[in-house]
Amino acid sequence: MKTSKSLQLAKQLLGKEVEVTIDRPLGSKHPKHDFLYEANYGFIEGIKAPDGEDLDAYFLGAKEPLQKAKGICIAVAHRKDNDDDKLIVVPKGIEMTNEKIMSAIHFQEQWFDTEIIR
Repeated sequence: MKTSKSLQLAKQLLGKEVEVTIDRPLGSKHPKHDFLYEANYGFIEGIKAPDGEDLDAYFLGAKEPLQKAKGICIAVAHRKDNDDDKLIVVPKGIEMTNEKIMSAIHFQEQWFDTEIIR
């Protein structure tokens, strides 16, 4: 199985502390599609994904909208049908099952064939 470029990049960050710049905070509306963000969503500044943008990340485990957040990358939401994987970042000390992660990111990942990789 050929590993996608974004998955290779994302896997290097597993277990590491990263800072997520959140440009789509919890409760905000997607700029093009009609859905609300049910989790803080943003990017890791300075790490370019294959799409030319900074690498995307969900910041889970926070109940309020954030602008920036540091946490540990515990998993990767790997999109099998497009080369645009997302980091799963949580505050230090938070554990989440794959099922809980999928439930938290379903609002956006429901349109993709996504699996959780650790």
